Amino acid sequence: MIRIATAQLWVHDQEEALAFYTKSVGLEVRSDVTLPEMGNFRWLTVSPAGQEDVAIVLMAIPGPPVLDAETEAQVRELTAKGAAGTVFLTTDDCDAAYAELSARGVEFNEEPTDRPYGRDCGFRDPSGNNIRLTQLREM
Repeated sequence: MIRIATAQLWVHDQEEALAFYTKSVGLEVRSDVTLPEMGNFRWLTVSPAGQEDVAIVLMAIPGPPVLDAETEAQVRELTAKGAAGTVFLTTDDCDAAYAELSARGVEFNEEPTDRPYGRDCGFRDPSGNNIRLTQLREM
């Protein structure tokens, strides 16, 4: 059987992303390992409490030799514009989650709105990634 284990978001600063996702969004650290033998590569993952089987990798945008300087700059720019990826989070109560996260300092660019699939709102992380927060409706 094949299952999803992780999804990746490019981040400009792993410490800033870690603070945002744990303190503001309320996720938990699943892995935080630095590998000196790989040039201090840091594997950093977070996920919601009680959901240990899937995590978001907060991946630092690599430079050479992984990405050439031009590609690194492009990835940084696309991430900042919100065009490098989106993570969809679900909740049982979109309005309550919106209020809770807003109180923790998360700045939403879209307030909760009814959609054909449920109630939904959006925010961006410090790197620019789009995050959707959705209360799904039974279809």
